[in-house]
Amino acid sequence: MSTAVVIEAPGEHRLIEHEPVRPGAGEALVRVHAVGICGSDREVYQGNRPDGYVRYPLTPGHEWSGTVEAVGAGVPESIVGRKVVGEGFRNCQVCDRCHAGETTLCTAGYEETGFTQPGAMATTLTLPARLLHVLPDDADLTAAALLEPAACIAAAALKANALPGERVAVVGTGTLGMFAIQFLKANSPAELLVVGTRPDRAALSRDFGATDFRTRDQELPDDFDVVIETAGSASAARPPPPPRRRGGPPGRARGPPPRPPRGDPTDLVVRQLEVHTVFGAPPAAWAHTVRVFGAGLLSPLPLVTHELPLAEFPQAIELVGSGDPKVGKVLLKP
Repeated sequence: MSTAVVIEAPGEHRLIEHEPVRPGAGEALVRVHAVGICGSDREVYQGNRPDGYVRYPLTPGHEWSGTVEAVGAGVPESIVGRKVVGEGFRNCQVCDRCHAGETTLCTAGYEETGFTQPGAMATTLTLPARLLHVLPDDADLTAAALLEPAACIAAAALKANALPGERVAVVGTGTLGMFAIQFLKANSPAELLVVGTRPDRAALSRDFGATDFRTRDQELPDDFDVVIETAGSASAARPPPPPRRRGGPPGRARGPPPRPPRGDPTDLVVRQLEVHTVFGAPPAAWAHTVRVFGAGLLSPLPLVTHELPLAEFPQAIELVGSGDPKVGKVLLKP
């Protein structure tokens, strides 16, 4: 039987029979292979998502991979049977931000798969075909389910514009931090420092390309050209280590923060620092991520520690929030 998870209200969910939605004009029907769970899904379930960024009742799931089963009018039949991932933001395509490629800032308002529109914690997902990114035929769909968080980090890496030979650092050792290491490593940095609270991530960080790993209580070197902060906490908003080279461009990658970042604006001015933030991933970041993944330069699978059936959604949510260092990326398999 086809099934779907529905969160009726914060803390209330049920597994229902799922009827695939026939794709209309410009749409595609995708059979979901795997869907990832991140902190924002836990926020949706607990009711901690900021106002305006969730709409109940809701089928969650914004990190997913699958195979196209059918398409509506105006969509090339050639993508039927192809492996795909898809952007989440349902942008209007006509405002100035959309025309500039900044679709996550669409002025028509916030609409996103898995938050205000039905998500992928179901057997199938129907969405605008223009949001799809086709993968190579030999792509591993389990690994590809992690390309959404990878695309968010790609957006940060593209904004940071780290150049070969520069000294770069990543703050945070979760899924986003591990992807940040891989994107920065591809730019041939002179040094790549990782700062985190989990010493157990040191070996994996080095496997992905880090040249040094330190915890926050250790002495940290300075004079970095680029810092990407992925921890997503208020305390991490004061980035350790600070990019002490004057003119350095730190980057941040996260969703809506728990509270405004704190920092000394005088310090930013005197050092003439550039601070960029990222909210989701625009099309350019998605395209970059899919190219890098297809070229074999991203390794998502080592981050996956649990694969569960859709019926075990509550257990998956508990795993994500457990704080257990043995829990990495948790996937549901519809």
